[in-house]
Amino acid sequence: MTVLIADPAARPLDVVADFPAIPPGWAYLDTAATAQKPRAVIDAITRGYDTDYATVHRGVYQRSADMTLAYEAARETVARFVNATPDEIVFVRGATEAINLVAQSFAATRLTAGDRILLSTLEHHSNIVPWQMVAERVGAAIDVVPLTADQRIDLDAMARMLRPEHKLVALAHVSNVLGSMLDVRRASELAHAAGATILIDGCQAVARLPVDVRALGCDFYVFSGHKLYGPTGIGVLWGRRALLDSMPPYQGGGSMIDRVSFERTTYAPAPTRFEAGTPHIVGALGLAAAIGYVQGIGLERIHAHETALVAQAREALGRINSVRVLGPADSAGIVSFAMEGVHPHDIGTILDESKVAIRAGHHCAQPLMAALGVEATARASFGVYNGPDDVAALAAGIERVARIFG
Repeated sequence: MTVLIADPAARPLDVVADFPAIPPGWAYLDTAATAQKPRAVIDAITRGYDTDYATVHRGVYQRSADMTLAYEAARETVARFVNATPDEIVFVRGATEAINLVAQSFAATRLTAGDRILLSTLEHHSNIVPWQMVAERVGAAIDVVPLTADQRIDLDAMARMLRPEHKLVALAHVSNVLGSMLDVRRASELAHAAGATILIDGCQAVARLPVDVRALGCDFYVFSGHKLYGPTGIGVLWGRRALLDSMPPYQGGGSMIDRVSFERTTYAPAPTRFEAGTPHIVGALGLAAAIGYVQGIGLERIHAHETALVAQAREALGRINSVRVLGPADSAGIVSFAMEGVHPHDIGTILDESKVAIRAGHHCAQPLMAALGVEATARASFGVYNGPDDVAALAAGIERVARIFG
């Protein structure tokens, strides 16, 4: 399948053959949940477990030393990917763990009764529940920024809401339901003007948009490897070095220590102090391979490609009277929709019969569903392996749903 992109002068993108888990005729439109893996990532993981495997940071034998170099080279790859330095990159299991780390090691040690945390209506549960746990523990309160008419985080409202009591702001770079993109630079400036620290959930952004944490101006940035065409079980917390240095460890165990006695333990500097136990070594190698893969294509090119597919999907779905398409027209790679009189689970089941895979449900964003006035939505999300044929299959499947339900 040849994939068309927005710029007709650019060379067509033909990469579906790189993804062995996508058989011919299967339209995989659930990349926002998890991306399929290119052969380069699968090979890196296989090689890591097959011919190269050993532990890191401990062994004095050559294989262990080589794996340690490869593991730390993966950290350097991640750092370059987001314009950071390696000592600001903490490997975690995923964005959920990264947010919990910041919540417990940063927020819970600083916030006190009367302080406030600012979130938005469209946040994933992973960017809501950890802050609720902290707020309950310390006696802080949570405020919620509403959405604009076109379903973006309302930064004008945020500017009006912020006050000195707000110590932390946590927002999504790209909504996992609506695909709406946040002006992170402006959000960071607003948060800092109020004296707040800001964390950005970049799970849906890093595979679709170039990310430069310095230019964005945020204090923490988190993402998961599996949404970036990498393996599960590996993710990244980027934090400003001064902030990481000021935070106590999140977990205790091997690797994160300087010296241990029964009387007193001292800890390693960041990022090591946050990486207790044997790390997901091969996961880090797979993540580095995934970054190399998307950089080989070019994130600007990926974004243009997915923008074109979103436009095609919104136009095709918009022609069906019973379909309500959600989110802004320029959403990043994601199209959510509701169909009058049809539950999203029924939509997903019928589409599956036509070899079209979408997500149906509340997408771990129940507060957003309530704000949208629905229990759930159907969601199609695109990746580098999708093309116009997949959009056509989606539209044909929805037309079939409409016929079945009258």
